[in-house]
Amino acid sequence: MAITKILARKGRLDVGINYVLNGDKTQERVLTAHLNCDPGRECRQMLDTKRAYGKEDGVMYYHIIQSFKPGEVTPEQALEIATEFAKEHLPGYETVIGVHVDREHIHAHLVFNSVNADTGEKYHSNTQSYYQQIRATSDRLCREHGLSVIMEGSSGKAVSYIEWLRQSKGQPTFRSMLEADLRAAIQDANDLGHFFMLMEHMGWEISHGNRLGFRLRGQDRFMYPGRKNGLFTEDGIRAAIQSGLEDIEAGRRPAVIYRPAYKPYKKYPKYTGIMALYVHYLYVLGKIGQRRYPPRMTPQLRQEVMKADRYREQFDFLRENGIVTQGDAAALQTRTEETLADLMKQRTILNVRKKKRRKLYAALADVEALAPAKTLYEEGLSGMESEFARYMEAVAVLEGCSIPRERLTAEKAEIYEQVAEVNRQIRGLRKKLALCRDILDRLPQMEQDINKIEEHTKEVERDERRRR
Repeated sequence: MAITKILARKGRLDVGINYVLNGDKTQERVLTAHLNCDPGRECRQMLDTKRAYGKEDGVMYYHIIQSFKPGEVTPEQALEIATEFAKEHLPGYETVIGVHVDREHIHAHLVFNSVNADTGEKYHSNTQSYYQQIRATSDRLCREHGLSVIMEGSSGKAVSYIEWLRQSKGQPTFRSMLEADLRAAIQDANDLGHFFMLMEHMGWEISHGNRLGFRLRGQDRFMYPGRKNGLFTEDGIRAAIQSGLEDIEAGRRPAVIYRPAYKPYKKYPKYTGIMALYVHYLYVLGKIGQRRYPPRMTPQLRQEVMKADRYREQFDFLRENGIVTQGDAAALQTRTEETLADLMKQRTILNVRKKKRRKLYAALADVEALAPAKTLYEEGLSGMESEFARYMEAVAVLEGCSIPRERLTAEKAEIYEQVAEVNRQIRGLRKKLALCRDILDRLPQMEQDINKIEEHTKEVERDERRRR
């Protein structure tokens, strides 16, 4: 599956092109491709096209990004998909493609001229062109290559990637939680006003506009479930409540629906200290996600359900590192900071070595990239003069140093590999450090949340005893 995004840029063309072709991100430009332009001449050709049609102002270029799910594609497959996408969606546009592999998820970048080299027309980006052309083409190519695609809702609007990911794992989402609460409130309500009161008691704010909107207190945006399901419009809710009352009066449905009493969690004896607190908290979040929670649960605590994966990751981290107390976490944080500082110094030393050889390394890259242009020039093809001149300049730089080319190539590969390894270790330590800090920051609030849960539990138990 690829998440696609398009950006309009009015800045310098060479900046965008150099970013896409960055050798550190594209395995020394192995994972790059060109459409309707030549390597080394892409910026000049795009500017020439603009001058030829008198369209040198406004948007200079567009930048499309395709981000793939971690582990779903190889870099070569991502390059193939991006190239097919460019050929199909951008015929006539000078396009530079680069697949970046410097992050956990592989992502392809496409920078293309805003002016079509064949027709002189300027590319126009809007919501319609995005969904009907960019997204549609990208999704179809993903299907053809055996990749998953973002699911479509019944209204034809795409489900967000995060929501799709949680749904595919069977995890709760704010939307699924809202729909469950809506159905429960419809089932229990006597009329529309009672329904709104029940929803507010469950922590939802209500927007009474053209459509009914709901959001948990503390959320930024309202959700409008009536767009996808007519049951959740005001008329649909009113009709469902009335239908339920008619079923009760006709004896087809009991007036009081039995719900088992909330049973508080009994502490699991295996873990102690911070790990015991996390086990308790994760258990409670699991019950909230299944709607098996005590009444009057705070909206803030219900929103914590969405973060359950993060807390599971933190618990695994505590267990793997044998962290029982806050002191253990603080000590690990200190050790990690010291190791990270050492690696940062090591990376600085490596980057200084790279900087000293930058001219030679750039010459090596030019010799490799411009070798096809040299061959074409020697065969008599016109238009290759500047590329041939650049090639010869690079050869002169390499011949002017005292280091054999084979040794220089091996040295470059080694230092780039060392930098990549140090960067990998730094990313891992930064993640470790972030987990330590997050755990230490979150512990006081977790204890407060659990105290609130225990207070709610006691209230529920007292209510149960009174009923009996």
